Amino acid sequence: MKWSEIGILTTNEAVEPISNILHEAGASGVVIEDPLDLIKEREDQFGEIYQLNPEDYPKEGVIIKAYLPVNSHLAETVEEIKLAINNLVQYNIDIGKNKVSLSEVREEEWATAWKQYYHPVKISEKFTIVPTWEDYTPANRDELIIELDPGMAFGTGTHPTTVLCIQALERTVQEADRVVDVGTGSGVLSVAAAKLGASTIEALDLDEVAVRVAKENIELNKVQDKVQVRQNNLLNGVNGQADLIVANILAEVILRFVDDASRLVKQGGYFITSGIIKQKEEIVKDAIVNAGFSIEEVMTMEDWVAIIAKK
Repeated sequence: MKWSEIGILTTNEAVEPISNILHEAGASGVVIEDPLDLIKEREDQFGEIYQLNPEDYPKEGVIIKAYLPVNSHLAETVEEIKLAINNLVQYNIDIGKNKVSLSEVREEEWATAWKQYYHPVKISEKFTIVPTWEDYTPANRDELIIELDPGMAFGTGTHPTTVLCIQALERTVQEADRVVDVGTGSGVLSVAAAKLGASTIEALDLDEVAVRVAKENIELNKVQDKVQVRQNNLLNGVNGQADLIVANILAEVILRFVDDASRLVKQGGYFITSGIIKQKEEIVKDAIVNAGFSIEEVMTMEDWVAIIAKK
């Protein structure tokens, strides 16, 4: 199969809405080339590896790339994308130069070229995330390895919200815990909980693609005896007491099930939430407290917040 790479030169302000437009047009993921990443200061407390080449980035603006299958509808799809982007100005969104480019990419090139950007990353005191195609030797016997093959639909587990969640799990998971992972995505948090000693993990996601990918990653890390993955809408229909519930999803979604989390978490158990931008921190904290939890710790990284709450 042949694929068409569409690239849009735009602004930081337009990244989220354009990414959404591309997803709705059929792209399963986007690549964002932002020159600000070249000068961003990053903490390297855990030895994170960042290998950025200035030649891969625009001199100004931001380039958003996505891949669309080459078929008889491609021209119409591209025109719909252009029209949707142009319509963003009605919402006072600065779309910048809005230059759109197309180039053809063969499937075998598309499937492997992006791998050059991903390397083993130590994200916490215990965990290192290793792409499946990389050879990696643990630095010591206590180091825990999570192998991931993110494909084109999910990240590599190094986004700040994921890192914060894994660091929070390190602080809270106890041997033989029952954990519920709401909105599991790639399954990385369930893998982390299993490797930290939890005995039973329920990994839930409404997206059937996420369920499939999570199962693959859980088998890859050989923790399928501890983790059950299934399609489910948040905590609907989930019963029994949990020692810990973890959710790395948007603040607006977290607000929809804090009461269910309070119902399920046993006394003295934990509710870990992430995926929260700083502007939404207080509203989420208020909802968590009103549901019967106390805030134990608030962790931050870049513009993101994770909250550890105790029942």
